[in-house]
Amino acid sequence: MFITTQKEEFSYAYVSAVASAAGYSFQIAPRPLDLVGVDVTMEGIISPGSRRRTRLDLQLKCTSQDLLEDKGIRYPLEIKNYNELRNTNPDDDPLLLVVVLVPPKVEDWLQQSETELCLKRCAYWVSLRGQPQSTNQTTVTVYLPRQNIFSVDALKTLMRRIASGEPI
Repeated sequence: MFITTQKEEFSYAYVSAVASAAGYSFQIAPRPLDLVGVDVTMEGIISPGSRRRTRLDLQLKCTSQDLLEDKGIRYPLEIKNYNELRNTNPDDDPLLLVVVLVPPKVEDWLQQSETELCLKRCAYWVSLRGQPQSTNQTTVTVYLPRQNIFSVDALKTLMRRIASGEPI
């Protein structure tokens, strides 16, 4: 398997683990959605007794580059992806960028024993909705705050905010 494919599959596994632990469904997007920047979709019922589902779309990236700085990550994003993520159409479900950082060596990505499964390193999220158009032709460097760890608690908070109509 190519390393890029391994990174893609690992990012799916990471996000799926977080979604499962948070109590939400996780689905890899079909090709038509992938073509507009959606890699995965999460859904869940936020209000007990309700049938109304809350939905969140994600664009996933995975890198072994050492991009972590004191306060965040500077990630070079292709201009096509940047434009998809800055979409301001109010009818569209929220679309976040999630960047999964992994160690340089594939054999260090995961550790397992009888008592635990550890996925290394960490994922961070950002909403680029409403960001200005860029004059760049190929890439835009986007900033993901270090506090925006894509965790179970963060996902639950994001889903609650979406359900209540708050911007992300």
